[in-house]
Amino acid sequence: MALNLADLFEHAVDLFPDRVALICGPDQVSYTELEQKANRLAHHLHERGVTAGSHIGIQCQNSIEAVAAILAAYKLRAAPINVNYRYVENELRYLYDNADLVALVHDQRYTERVAAVAPEVATLRHVVVIADDSGVPVPAGHGVDYAEALAGSPSERAFDERFADDTYVLYTGGTTGMPKGVMWRHEDVWRALFGGISFITGEPLPDEWAQAQGGKDYAMVRLCLPPLIHGAAQAAVLMALFEGGVVVLVPRFEPAEIWRVVARHKVQVITMVGDAMARPLVEELEAGTYDASSVLAMTSHAALFSRSVQDRILAALPHVFLTDAIGSSESGFNGIQQVTKDGDHTGGPRVPVGRNVIVIDEQGRPVPPKSGQVGLVGRSGAVPIGYYKDPEKTKALFVEVDGVRYSVPGDYARMEPDGTMTLLGRGNVSINTGGEKVFPEEVEGALKSHPDVFDALVIGLPDERLGQRVGAVVAPRPGRTPTLEVLDSHLRAQIAGYKVPRSLWLVDEVGRTPSGKPDYRWAVEHATTNNT
Repeated sequence: MALNLADLFEHAVDLFPDRVALICGPDQVSYTELEQKANRLAHHLHERGVTAGSHIGIQCQNSIEAVAAILAAYKLRAAPINVNYRYVENELRYLYDNADLVALVHDQRYTERVAAVAPEVATLRHVVVIADDSGVPVPAGHGVDYAEALAGSPSERAFDERFADDTYVLYTGGTTGMPKGVMWRHEDVWRALFGGISFITGEPLPDEWAQAQGGKDYAMVRLCLPPLIHGAAQAAVLMALFEGGVVVLVPRFEPAEIWRVVARHKVQVITMVGDAMARPLVEELEAGTYDASSVLAMTSHAALFSRSVQDRILAALPHVFLTDAIGSSESGFNGIQQVTKDGDHTGGPRVPVGRNVIVIDEQGRPVPPKSGQVGLVGRSGAVPIGYYKDPEKTKALFVEVDGVRYSVPGDYARMEPDGTMTLLGRGNVSINTGGEKVFPEEVEGALKSHPDVFDALVIGLPDERLGQRVGAVVAPRPGRTPTLEVLDSHLRAQIAGYKVPRSLWLVDEVGRTPSGKPDYRWAVEHATTNNT
């Protein structure tokens, strides 16, 4: 069994050659057509020196061409490197160099930035440019046109044997620091993120053909809203393609157009990133007249639905099944939480303790189940290899407990008396106030449960007496002006007093990253430059 990402896609192609695989804007391709695009680009890149283990940058908005480029890399046993298309020259210079890019596929609209940086990258030998409607000029000698590259290459599936040990790389910046490449074996990342286990039962699929076989009788239509530069989107798209589903992408996030796309293609599952996408979507749904009757499920990755937003979604679409998928680039899938209208969303997501998952205390021992104790989440089994070119961070990522190696990326959780696990948040943004540890996500959930609060980020700020004090940057609902005193009273009924913010900043909109994750660096900068 290969258990290789390229092989998993090819199994679906063989079973569903004429089924629609991918839709983006007015364009769509069948499984055969998508594979032929990937094959042609792979052959073109191979002729230009891309081989097994090479790194290929993908600097694109969501498109059929971008997906084909990702698949082309896998077919060559190379690794596609996700390049954030919002990066400016300094960030691109770092990433191109750190990732040792050999080739780069980019949208025409980014030509100016790429052209300013690419000549400085010693490893970068070839560039392919995807034409778009931007009108940005492409200098003579700057790469090869994508369509021309495909036209001059064969469409046959003729590649070397691939292996489960081939490397998948995902660059992630998290909430702090420069982006770093998380490396996985193909088999492990498939088991951890791309559908190689049942996300409900935790049971592994029996072989590499089972995922495609599961889609023989029915093609689920899945709309993926996040950009493919993020792991959540890659997981949603690849998992759907491996099982023979129909994937719908949008080039950019426009709520009205998204609901028209839902109606046009009878979308059944929508994948998004928390409130940053869910809130404008539900507001547009409430304001307009759209047919969303086909939608069966909505799921969030990388950020949680707030109580207020999930209530509005369920009011507008009472038949929809809402879930929060919990995990990270360094650990894979850690659990799934069903969102219910009457559920408690003030203390972090509560999920069943997954297979191979433990919570580790400060002495490096497993936290007993049902103990109410807090520790770091560790996952064994299908885990990453480590960080690309960073042995120190790799060493720090793994912990051995009772002879078993666990990936411990820094997420805290509490073992609940009912046998479940509550995720509290990433330790590198936790707040130490007077010796007590405060996890921002827990306080943010409590803040968002107040009727005057639209969105919120919670941060730690220097304090002479406590070391750090808790602060909150809050975006109120229209026409509302919540005070610190009002929020204090509300919060003390839900969380301990030491967790309650002592400082408050009201803003029109809280800062978030392109994927919808909280931008804590923005929040700290805003707080420190705007005295309360």
